[in-house]
Amino acid sequence: MLEQLKKEVYEANMLLPKYNLVTFTWGNVSGIDREKELFVIKPSGVDYDKLMPEDMVVMDLDGNKVEGSLNPSSDTETHVVLYNRFPSIGGVVHTHSPWATSWAQAGRGIPCYGTTHADYLYGEVPCVRNLTKEEIEEAYEKNTGVLIADEFEIRELDYTATPAVLCKNHGPFTWGKDAHEAVHNAVVLEEVAKMAAQCEWINPDNKPAPKALQDKHYYRKHGANAYYGQPGK
Repeated sequence: MLEQLKKEVYEANMLLPKYNLVTFTWGNVSGIDREKELFVIKPSGVDYDKLMPEDMVVMDLDGNKVEGSLNPSSDTETHVVLYNRFPSIGGVVHTHSPWATSWAQAGRGIPCYGTTHADYLYGEVPCVRNLTKEEIEEAYEKNTGVLIADEFEIRELDYTATPAVLCKNHGPFTWGKDAHEAVHNAVVLEEVAKMAAQCEWINPDNKPAPKALQDKHYYRKHGANAYYGQPGK
């Protein structure tokens, strides 16, 4: 079942150690087949050097395992909520990459200090609040997803323009049109998190880049009249 998607999700998971986004098994990638309303996710706690495409677990959008001999990622319920609440996304990534996680542990969103950030992520990457004790005890992973989706709704953020979030004292989630794009956004997030931290070390009084500059760089790649790159690519 979903053998091609399993292969794609496996390959996307293998990019996490390649780009130094994970230590040990601290991360997961999933990808969804919207027509079948099923998604594929990495199994929980399996070393990357032992992972195989056939190990990927198939889940439905109610969080039920449809196929697979292994337990799905412990973060599966967060992925379930994001797929249900963000209907345009096709892949989700969670890591504990050190620079992005440092901002999350500090409880701060990542300001857009320059055009590298603006090219891929529109505006500040938000950091959502801690879950309450009750939310943690009730359904920790599910409520993590609910908190993320609610925060984007409350702030009126476009989840396709800002495909990343930080969970306070936890770490980052990213998403994209498919699993590989979600990983790409995780790599970008880690780099801009590092740049932003170093920027503040050099100039603690630094301010975000002017909005006109941010808009120019984001929309020249993603807007209706985008002209970055090659047509059809």
